[in-house]
Amino acid sequence: MGSWRPKLPGFGEGSQAAEPGGGGRGPGRGFRGRGGSYHQQLPQGGRGTGYYQHGQGSMLQPRGGMMSQRWQPAGPAEGYLGQGQAYREVQPPHYYGGGRGGRGAGPSAIAPELRQAMETSHEPDNISPETGSPDLSPRASTVEVTDQLKDLSVQDESNMCQDIVQAFPVSSNAYKFPHRPGSGSIGTRCLVKANHFFAELPDKDLHQYDVSITPEVTSRIVNRSVMEELVKLHKMRKKTYKVVIKFAARADLRRLDQFLAGRQAEAPQEALQVLDIVLRELPTARYAIFGRSFFSPDLGRRRSLGEGIECWRGFYQSIRPTQMGLSLNIDMSATAFFEPLPVIDFVAQLLNTDIHSRPLSDAERVKIKKALRGVKVEVTHRGNMRRKYRIAGLTSLATRELTFPVDQGGTLKSVVQYFQETYGFAIQHTYLPCLQVGNQQHPNYLPMEVCKIVEGQRYSKRLNQGQIRALLEETCQRPHDRERDIIQMVNHNSYHEDPYAKEFGIKISERLASIEARILPAPRLKYNETGREKDCLPRVGQWNMMNKKMVNGGRVRSWICVNFARNVQESVAVGFCRELARMCQASGMDFALETVLPPIYAHPDKVERALKARFHDAMNMLGPQRRELDLLIGILPDNNGSLYGDLKRICEIDLGLVSQCCCAKQVFKMNKQILANLALKINVKVGGRNTVLADAVSRRIPLVTDRPTIIFGADVTHPHPGEDSSPSIAAVVASQDWPEVTKYAGLVSAQSHRQELIEDLYKVTHDPQKGTICGGMIRELLISFKRSTGQKPQRILFYRQFYQVLLHELDAIRKACASLEANYQPQVTFIVVQKRHHTRLFAHNHNDQNSVDRSGNILPGTVVDSKICHPTEFDFFLCSHAGIKGTSRPAHYHVLWDENNFTADALQTLTNNLCYTYARCTRSVSIVPPAYYAHLAAFRARFYMEPDSSDSGSLASGARGGGAPSNSSTSRSTRAANAGVVRPLPALKDSVKNVMFYC
Repeated sequence: MGSWRPKLPGFGEGSQAAEPGGGGRGPGRGFRGRGGSYHQQLPQGGRGTGYYQHGQGSMLQPRGGMMSQRWQPAGPAEGYLGQGQAYREVQPPHYYGGGRGGRGAGPSAIAPELRQAMETSHEPDNISPETGSPDLSPRASTVEVTDQLKDLSVQDESNMCQDIVQAFPVSSNAYKFPHRPGSGSIGTRCLVKANHFFAELPDKDLHQYDVSITPEVTSRIVNRSVMEELVKLHKMRKKTYKVVIKFAARADLRRLDQFLAGRQAEAPQEALQVLDIVLRELPTARYAIFGRSFFSPDLGRRRSLGEGIECWRGFYQSIRPTQMGLSLNIDMSATAFFEPLPVIDFVAQLLNTDIHSRPLSDAERVKIKKALRGVKVEVTHRGNMRRKYRIAGLTSLATRELTFPVDQGGTLKSVVQYFQETYGFAIQHTYLPCLQVGNQQHPNYLPMEVCKIVEGQRYSKRLNQGQIRALLEETCQRPHDRERDIIQMVNHNSYHEDPYAKEFGIKISERLASIEARILPAPRLKYNETGREKDCLPRVGQWNMMNKKMVNGGRVRSWICVNFARNVQESVAVGFCRELARMCQASGMDFALETVLPPIYAHPDKVERALKARFHDAMNMLGPQRRELDLLIGILPDNNGSLYGDLKRICEIDLGLVSQCCCAKQVFKMNKQILANLALKINVKVGGRNTVLADAVSRRIPLVTDRPTIIFGADVTHPHPGEDSSPSIAAVVASQDWPEVTKYAGLVSAQSHRQELIEDLYKVTHDPQKGTICGGMIRELLISFKRSTGQKPQRILFYRQFYQVLLHELDAIRKACASLEANYQPQVTFIVVQKRHHTRLFAHNHNDQNSVDRSGNILPGTVVDSKICHPTEFDFFLCSHAGIKGTSRPAHYHVLWDENNFTADALQTLTNNLCYTYARCTRSVSIVPPAYYAHLAAFRARFYMEPDSSDSGSLASGARGGGAPSNSSTSRSTRAANAGVVRPLPALKDSVKNVMFYC
C-alpha cells in the first residue's frame, strides 16, 4: 500500500497533517520507591552513626558527561522509537531539582548506558580513549544523517514513513550534552547575591551500605526508630528485628572534586547522595517533609486558609554541584495542611454553615467524603488513649440508625447504645453520619464528635480561589524580606552544630553566594511608520502605546457583542463597544466602529444557544455581501463559573470565530489602559502584529535573521492532583513570520493522563484507501511556516518546559522534517525553560536605586552564567522581567542540544529580546514567549473537552492564563466511559488555529 502525501512546493511531494490524538502512557517520574532496603553512610575510619536513606528519596541524580561541545551520534544505535525498544529518559541536572507542578521533583537514577555514553575526550589523560564516544563535529553528524536519508526517494512513496521511523536513533547511548561555549560578555556588569551557600567537603571517602530489616517494615517512622535503636545498641521494647548491613559502594569525594573542577565527565552520584542524606537527617527528624521541603508550625506563624485548611511555613533545601563547588540551595516555602480540628468543627468550616441541628444533604455528604477520605484522625473519647485511624468514607445512614452485629447469632446493637455502654459517652449529634474506618469487609464506625484530625497532614487536594489568594498573600515577600528570612533560616538550622554534618566533616557557609552578573540592554521595538513614535526603547522592562501604532494592524470589519452580565445595561454595553472600537482604530487597526448587530443580553445558562443564534443572525446579515464575521466580544459577570470556558469552546471549535472576553468590572471602569490592553489581544487574534524587534527587521539577530528560522514552544499541562480521569493536554506553537519571529500559530492535543512526552509531535497512521500517512504537530507547523513565509526553515529553535523529553522529541522533529522532503534536516537547538526552581537572585545593595526596580527586585535583563550554574554544561539564569509584587524568580535556560553553535551572548541576548515581544502587554515577560504561548494554548484546550459528571475539577500545573477565573465545579474529560482510551480533542477551525487565538 502506498503512502499519501499531497504536494507542497518546496517540501518535495508535500505533506498531510493529521488531527491531534492520544497515545500510550509514558515513563514515570523517577522517584525512588519505598521498600525495605536503605542506604547507610559511614565516615571512613570513624564511628558508625547509622545514617540511612529512607524510602521517600531525597535528590535528583546528577547527569554524567557534561564536557562535550556537541552531542553527536556515537555510532549506530540498537533501538528506535516505534520498534518496541524502551524509551530511556534524559534526567534533569541534579542541581536544578523541581520541575513543573507535580513534574519530576524526586530522585531519578541515570541508566548505566546513559552514563557510559556521556564520557568524553575531556577525561584525564590516564583514561583509555575507548571509554569515551567519538568526537564528531556537528557538520559531520549532519552528513551522516543525510547519508542515511539518501535512499529515501521522493517519488517512491511506498516506504517513506516506514523508512523514516528507522532513520534516527534515539538510544541514550548516542548523545552527549553540549559543553558551555564560554561565558557571555554583553551587558553592564554588576554583583548580585543568590540563595546558595557554599558547602565545604571533608577530605576523606564515605562508604554506602544497604540495610535490610526483618521482619519487613513498610513504615518510614518504624524504620527510623529501628535504626536509632541500633545506633544506641538497644533492643526494641515490643519486637526484635534482625538488621543486616552490607557494604554497597564507596563514595569517592575526590571524584566529586574533579567533576566540580570540570576534569571528570560523570557526576559521582553516590557521593552526592551521601552528602544530601547527611544534611537532611536532622531536619527530617524535626519537621514534616514534603518533596525537598520541610515544614513546621514552629518555623513561622500559621495562617488559616479557610474551610479547615491552614498554611505552614518551611524551607526548601537541596545540595547541588555548581561552578563554585558544592552549594546548598535554601529557600522559603509554604504549603497547606489540615488544621488539627475536631472533625465536627472541620465539617462546619468546610460547609460554612451550622450543622448542629440538622441532617446533611446528599451534596454536603459527598463534599465531606471527598475532603476527609484518607485523612488520619485520633479518637478523643478514651482519655489518654488516642488511637489513630485513617478515614475510608462516610456512612450512608445517620449515627442513630447504625447497628452492627455483636455475636455470631446476629444480635444487633446500635452505635449510640454501644458508645454509651462501653465508654459512658452519650453521642449528641446522632443525625450526622459516622466516619467509616477500616475496610469495606470489616468497617468500623466512629461518630464525628469523638474524632480529631491529627496534626501535620499536608492538604494535597485542589485549593479554591480564596485559599489560593490567602496562601499567596502569606508567601509573597519583598526581596529584602525574603533574603532576611533565608539567612535567619540558615542560622536557625545551625548547620555548624548539626551533629551529623559535623561527624561527616561537612561545613556550610552562612553567607549568600556573591555572583558577578550582567544586565543585558533592552531591545529597540519597531512600530508602524504612521505613528508619531516609530520605535521605542523600553525602560526597566516596560513601555506604553502612547503615540504608537501597531506595526501590523489587523482588520475587523464585522463583529458582534453578546452580554452575559445582568448588571451591565444595554446602553453601557453599547458605549463600551464604541470606545473599544475607537481604541482599536487609534492603535492602528482597520476596525469598524459599529457592530453588525446591536449588543444583546443573554442568560449565562443559555450560552451555546445564544452564541449560535447571534452568529447565524450576523451571518445572514453578511451573506449578501459575502463577508465573514471577524470577532465576538463577550461581556461576562465577574464571577462567571464555567461561562468563560464554554464561550471559548463554542467559538473556537464550533463557530471558527475568535473572541475577546471582558469582565463587567472592566466594562464599568473602561479606562484607556484597559482598552489599550484589550486592543493588543484583539489585534493578534485577528492576525495582526503589535510590535517586532528592530534588529529583526534590519536582519541583525545572529543565527536567526540570516537564514529562515522557525522558533517552537512546547508545553504539557496536567490535571490537578486527585483528578484521575482527565487526560493531559499538549500544545506546540511555532513562529509563522520570518525574520520577525513574532506571530505564532498553535496546535493542541489530548494525551495519556499525566504523560509528559508529547505524543503527537510526529505520528504515522494507516488509511485503507490512502495508505501510510505522515502527520503530527511539528509537521503541520512546518508546512504552515512554508505557506506563510514562502521559505523552508533552515534552523529550528525549540523551547520546552520539561527536561526528560529530549530523545523522544528531538527524534520526532527529525522524522517530521524528513517526512516532508528527503535529506531535509534543518539544524536544531533544543532549550529547556524552567521556572519552577528555588534559585533567587537579590541585589547586592538593596538601597542602591540604580540596581533595583520599583519593587526592590533586580533589574530586568539580569543574566547569570557563572558560579551557581552547571560546572560544564550550557545553561544560564535570566531575569527578563521587572518585578511587580514579591520576589522575582529568574527563568533557568538549559541547552540540551545545539547544532547551530550558539555563543552564550547570542542565545542569552536572543532569549532576553524575545521576552519583549509578548503580545498581551507592554512589558517584558519572565519566560520566552513561545514557551509562554504553548502554556496558554494547552490551558485553553482543557475547555474543549467534554463535560464530565465529576465535581473534582481540573487545573493546569501553572497559573490560569488567558481568561477570567473559573470557580466551576465541572471537570472535563476526553476519556471514553469505562475505558482508558484518550479521545482526540475536537479539531480547531482553520480560521482559528492560524492566529494567536490563545492570547
